[in-house]
Amino acid sequence: MLPKIVFLDRSTLAVPLRPVGVPHAWVEYPLTAPDETGERLQDATVVITNKTLIDEAVLRQTPSLKLVAVSATGYNNVDVAACKARGITVCNVRDYALTGVTEHTLMLMLALRRQLLAYRTRLMAGDWQKSASFCLSEPPLHDLAGSTLVIIGGGALGKSVAAACGALGMRVLFAEHKGAGVVRPGYVPFADALAQADVVSLHCPLTPETRHLIGAPELAQMKRSALLINTARGGIVDEPALLTALQSGQIAGAGVDVLSEEPPVNGNPLLNVDLPNLIVTPHVAWASEETVHKLAEQLIGNVEAFLSGTPRNIVV
Repeated sequence: MLPKIVFLDRSTLAVPLRPVGVPHAWVEYPLTAPDETGERLQDATVVITNKTLIDEAVLRQTPSLKLVAVSATGYNNVDVAACKARGITVCNVRDYALTGVTEHTLMLMLALRRQLLAYRTRLMAGDWQKSASFCLSEPPLHDLAGSTLVIIGGGALGKSVAAACGALGMRVLFAEHKGAGVVRPGYVPFADALAQADVVSLHCPLTPETRHLIGAPELAQMKRSALLINTARGGIVDEPALLTALQSGQIAGAGVDVLSEEPPVNGNPLLNVDLPNLIVTPHVAWASEETVHKLAEQLIGNVEAFLSGTPRNIVV
């Protein structure tokens, strides 16, 4: 019998997928509700998922499943421990979004340091047209060059952002894990890094250890002039604490591309305000056409490699 590949949320990839170059049967669904997942995977050999949850309850209904191929880098929607206990391989897509996420991170930094939203609001209100001077001079602008960037997450994405920001003249520091007893060469103790930062940029995975890694205590350690950028995962930041810090002037601004619930069907405190020092984008840092084509090619390659007996990009 041919291995059956089931893509549970095909609509999350808005590009064509080339055929898998190994004999197989293919089934795809635009999206899959939680109560549909187990039934759709009952005779599946391979499941492809972007954000659809693959947990213990689902795995109990999938006796034939051998591979969970995540069509993303983050795999917090998959119970990897339960997969490992059942001998199910989990693989993800890696380093495909270095350009896209780096550019998006820079865009958020620049927009906040250069006060893009505030000046656009003033322009649309007619302030420039009424000005006695040739330009508007409030609110104050700041350069990225000469400022200190602290990166949390020293993987490929963190290094890519470091290279781009270093080329712009920023001083780049990598923060050590919070609470680490030993500081690795090339890293700075977590609290010290936060205190020095003009910009903190998050590029770490969401794990039990990193959930709410940035909360009220950490925001209080940052300069009042500092920015927080999150293009990683929403749960890494305590969102109510971030909103309080923005409204009170504890930090100067924040740019986030991710929220703790996506889509935010139950609302989110960061979406209930209109602040000139807050930019929220809808998890699109990865989503340029060029980047998604890279993802799609690597995803199909991951499935082919597994079915050919040479699995790659293995998580467990």
